[in-house]
Amino acid sequence: MANISNTQYFKVNTDPEYRVKEILDTVYDAMAEKGYNPVNQIVGYIMSGDPTYITSYKNARSMIMKVERDELVEELLKEYIKNRTWEQK
Repeated sequence: MANISNTQYFKVNTDPEYRVKEILDTVYDAMAEKGYNPVNQIVGYIMSGDPTYITSYKNARSMIMKVERDELVEELLKEYIKNRTWEQK
C-alpha cells in the first residue's frame, strides 16, 4: 500500500508532434467561426470526453482528439498562471 503522507507527482509526457497551444487556437477559431461559444464547448469536451462538443469544421474535432484531455488542462492552466490574471484585478 502506498504511503499517503507522500506527495504524488503527476507528469504529462507531451508528444512534440502535437502542439497543444496551436491545436487549442485552431479549435477555438473554428468554434467561433461556426457561431459556438468556444469556451463552453471546450470545457464540455474536457469534462466529458465527448468529442461531439467540438465541431468537425476545419478538422477541429480530429485535431483535439490527438491530444489527451489532461494535456489540454495543463496547457490552459500554465497559460492562466503565466498571465496571473488574479493579480490584474
